[in-house]
Amino acid sequence: MSFSVYDVERRTAKNTFFKQINTVINWQSVQNIINNGYTVGKSATGTPGHDGLLLFKMLLIGIWYDLSDREVEDMVNENLSAMKFCGLQLESVVPDHSSLCRFRKQLTDNKVFELIFNEINRQLLNHGIMVKSGCKIDATITNSERSPKKKPIYEIAVDRKEDEVSEEEINKQTTEIQLIKQVEKGVDAEARYLKKGNKLYFGYKMHAGTDENGLILSLVTTTANVHDSQTIEEIIEKANLPNRCLVYGDKAYRSKSIEDLLKSKSLKNRTHFKAKKGKPLNERQKLFNNAVSKSRYTVERTFAGIHKWFGGHVARYVGIAKMETQHYLQSMCYNLKRAPRLIMELEIKISNTKLLKA
Repeated sequence: MSFSVYDVERRTAKNTFFKQINTVINWQSVQNIINNGYTVGKSATGTPGHDGLLLFKMLLIGIWYDLSDREVEDMVNENLSAMKFCGLQLESVVPDHSSLCRFRKQLTDNKVFELIFNEINRQLLNHGIMVKSGCKIDATITNSERSPKKKPIYEIAVDRKEDEVSEEEINKQTTEIQLIKQVEKGVDAEARYLKKGNKLYFGYKMHAGTDENGLILSLVTTTANVHDSQTIEEIIEKANLPNRCLVYGDKAYRSKSIEDLLKSKSLKNRTHFKAKKGKPLNERQKLFNNAVSKSRYTVERTFAGIHKWFGGHVARYVGIAKMETQHYLQSMCYNLKRAPRLIMELEIKISNTKLLKA
């Protein structure tokens, strides 16, 4: 061990979070997934590319501390604990912010982040802290600051298709006038509006299912205008729920088609009843809704944690593919942030049970 390595070990001894994460997760299996979707090459100057796991850990740091790519680069350069977590030494070259951006884009294009998310969840399931006896489903809005600032502008285009038809047909053809909406510069063209009450939102939705501990089992990213109920089947499929698992949801998920879907998959329906015009809820339905609310609050707590800790209510990127990446990274970071404490509580519970039996 060199003097520099010893000094780093000594000065980071009190930082436990990164050490706990390295203890909980087997990074080799994560690296194997990254390597399948990330091509390590050389820069224009001939500098060797950076290791994929190093770049991925830097992305996690960016989410945990709500940092931009430039700020992540600075933190790993200056913070010994972050440097050590990424597997770097004092003399190592820290990847710059442009390397992080290219890495994230390549993994987004190759749809790797969902695979990494599933692998991390598999490991948490093996630790015994991911409990699939119930699945709480809900959606949260991620606001985009790149909303249109002006009224839509249209240009008029005349579609005559002269090169496709004869002159005689052209004379008979009615000129088609089309209005083409021009995208305002700087606007996220893929984001959509949603009105809730009197408030207008512009951006995307993260639809998610959480377990009994509030850990995220699966997620789907859509534009903000997609109704919550439209993604429930995909969420259930991705979560790989066992038979007779309880599925909780608010009244947005109560419909005949969803009831039939849950029944066909041998899942128990625990979604809120909703009143209809001229047909209020009876006492039994009100009691049922109150009981469901006491159980499904964990998914709302999960969304609140992501918003508070990671700035999850604001879109970092432009386009639905990149926003899906943001949601997967934030979900991984949330699960990992809570994992060490849940593992410790589980170990204490098991230990107390053994003592009582003895």
